[in-house]
Amino acid sequence: MPVSETEDTAIAAEPAKKAKKKHSAGYYAATFFAKTACTVLALWLLFTFVAGVYICRSNSSFPMVKDGDLCITYRLGKPKQGDLLVYKRDGDIRFGRLIAFGGDEVGISEDTVTVNGYAVYDDTVYPTNADGAKISFPYTIPENCVFVLNDFRTDSTNDSRTYGGIPLGDVKGKVVFVMRRRGI
Repeated sequence: MPVSETEDTAIAAEPAKKAKKKHSAGYYAATFFAKTACTVLALWLLFTFVAGVYICRSNSSFPMVKDGDLCITYRLGKPKQGDLLVYKRDGDIRFGRLIAFGGDEVGISEDTVTVNGYAVYDDTVYPTNADGAKISFPYTIPENCVFVLNDFRTDSTNDSRTYGGIPLGDVKGKVVFVMRRRGI
């Protein structure tokens, strides 16, 4: 029996059904490991070039950051005066408040911090003084360095009053998130 033209086009219009291909356990294992490798690579890139995770091991930034707090930093972008920075000094990770940049002149007198002759507004709890400083004031910050002070200002043993300018290469980023791990 001959097939009419309308029946012929109806048969041709039916999509060919594909047989569902069954995958082996090796295929699923390879897919799993490829996805895991991509995720690990993405996290490595994120935490190497964009963000950092640090635990504060001192009270130098008390009360903003306490001993044992987990801090996430942002590495991209230029920090501003007043930002809380994470930096590396003598092999240790330290936390401090950015006061001034390279080329600026910093002075500390009578519990007042000045940058280029202007007083810096700080909402720190502790007074700032030059007692125990190993540098003399006024201090001109070298280029490509920053001047950092602890929030706990009575401790001058591990900030720019002892070290002078902190090289920008030692700055690990500005703190954008603090998670309390102790004393909640």
